[in-house]
Amino acid sequence: MTGVDPAHIQIDTSKPHPARMYDWFLGGKDNYPVDQEMAEQLLALDSRGREMARVNRAFMHRATRCLAESGIRQFLDVGTGIPTEPNLHQIAQRSAPDSRVVYCDNDPIVLAHAAALLRSTPEGATDYIQADAREPSTILEAAGKLLDFGRPVALSLVALLHFVADEDAYELVNRLMEPLAPGSCLVLSHVTGDFDPEGSARAVEMYRARGLTLRPRSRAETARFFDGFELLDPEVSLAAEWRPELGERVPVPGDDPIPGWVGVARKQ
Repeated sequence: MTGVDPAHIQIDTSKPHPARMYDWFLGGKDNYPVDQEMAEQLLALDSRGREMARVNRAFMHRATRCLAESGIRQFLDVGTGIPTEPNLHQIAQRSAPDSRVVYCDNDPIVLAHAAALLRSTPEGATDYIQADAREPSTILEAAGKLLDFGRPVALSLVALLHFVADEDAYELVNRLMEPLAPGSCLVLSHVTGDFDPEGSARAVEMYRARGLTLRPRSRAETARFFDGFELLDPEVSLAAEWRPELGERVPVPGDDPIPGWVGVARKQ
């Protein structure tokens, strides 16, 4: 692990944390009552919260598999979250055992479980950085110790940017993509209020009341993150509709779409 000291882990359980709520939605055990309470309140807004998390996770699996099979051998995953198998490096290294993967998150509980992210194949390598996503220089400096930015890298920002305010979010993507070689790819998924503006506004207020940022974005606002890059088919789409043939399907009750946009784009 780069620049971290697991012996000094301090976990703030006074307020919910998105990574721990995501863990709860996925059925994990690395969360606290404060996380469970807020997650249950979010379920009152949309009872499909668990399915949302699984659909998002399945998109990450398919996108990673797609890029590994197309020749990408380096991955930078910012906003990793609590390890849940299969993790990104396991997906990538099943297709390309020599893949090199760097994870980054700022939640100490992710650090506490980071060993699960470091079980690389002998041919490949993994590393973990504890850093805030809004510190791209720190992330790039540390990631550059394992990754060669002269060769293509897949930057994964899955379910991250809706926790970043406008004044930082677009600049963050630009800063992280700027040093990466042509052929590098941007992978992201993002919550939207396009299908339920009222429920989305209530969720935003719930986060704000706890001192957290939630910024759902429209399809156009999500597409803006890909400006200047070549979007792969099917461009910006619902998560379940992004190349479903590449992975497992997640059963979802009802006919309403899961409110999240996703996309994968290549730097020219």
